[in-house]
Amino acid sequence: MASEDVVGKSRSDTAVTTIVNLAEEAKLAREGVKGPGHQVLTVCKSLVAGGVAGGVSRTAVAPLERLKILLQVQNPHSIKYNGTIQGLKYIWRTEGLRGLFKGNGTNCARIVPNSAVKFFSYEQAAKGILWAYRQQTGDEDAQLSPLLRLGAGACAGIIAMSATYPMDMVRGRITVQTDKSPYQYRGMFHALSTVYREEGFRALYRGWLPSVIGVVPYVGLNFAVYESLKDWLLQTNPFGLANDNELHVVTRLGCGAVAGTIGQTVAYPLDVIRRRMQMVGWSHADSIVTGKGKEALQYNGMVDAFRKTVRHEGVGALYKGLVPNSVKVVPSIAIAFVTYEVVKDVLGVEMRID
Repeated sequence: MASEDVVGKSRSDTAVTTIVNLAEEAKLAREGVKGPGHQVLTVCKSLVAGGVAGGVSRTAVAPLERLKILLQVQNPHSIKYNGTIQGLKYIWRTEGLRGLFKGNGTNCARIVPNSAVKFFSYEQAAKGILWAYRQQTGDEDAQLSPLLRLGAGACAGIIAMSATYPMDMVRGRITVQTDKSPYQYRGMFHALSTVYREEGFRALYRGWLPSVIGVVPYVGLNFAVYESLKDWLLQTNPFGLANDNELHVVTRLGCGAVAGTIGQTVAYPLDVIRRRMQMVGWSHADSIVTGKGKEALQYNGMVDAFRKTVRHEGVGALYKGLVPNSVKVVPSIAIAFVTYEVVKDVLGVEMRID
């Protein structure tokens, strides 16, 4: 009987505690103070917004993304793709509609968590850097400078890229393979297990170093230019672009386009080297990589890849695929930024960079 009283009292206390906690959170909400539950929900919403932004933007430009990678890794002894228009027509003629979107499923599976982590990490890094900067200067009204935004963007990019790099590596190979490839990866997980089994764990991170180096100008400049340009437009309001301290969606699209163009142009040679290093050791690669009757070049590292690429194909090889990439990156980055902010508004996310 006594034990039943104890159990009943425990359940009663738990119920009372729950009611009190709910009442306290309701009170905090009315007073404008957010409880811990609200903070967790806000974080989840921010991650969802970043994931949706990445998935939507990549899907919209999937054909150009595949063509860019094919041009980057194409063996000079086996030229099949020669320009943006010709390349897209060739893919359509030889592989059909599905060929234009080959690798897009794997890309979306990678880009959704990548974008989610990247956007969320940027907001957290920016807040931390801003707090440290204010503590150091003693100015509580200090704002993020372009240099500090660059640092926050670079940190976010490195974290997100490293977390999902093996998925990007196999995505590159799946994108390159055609119906005539001697061996077919059946999907992302099959590719991951095959590469790990045949080439080892380190193979999943081939090209990681140029990716990290490329993150600084690419992701860092994307965020820094976008945020700085947006703040400048809000402060100066040229041509009446700002309305009630908010920018129109089209204006934000333009900011994202400018940011994307600058970032991709500076970092593009590193992206070419990264893709070429990812193809090293692929014994069942298509002739687009190996060439007809010739062996694909082997690279011993990033510097060696740069040297051999320039020696055998010239400096212009470092910019192979730049045209479709330029056409792709501008709308892709712009759509990603705008979608992220729109989804945040729809979900009611209150995490903003001051």
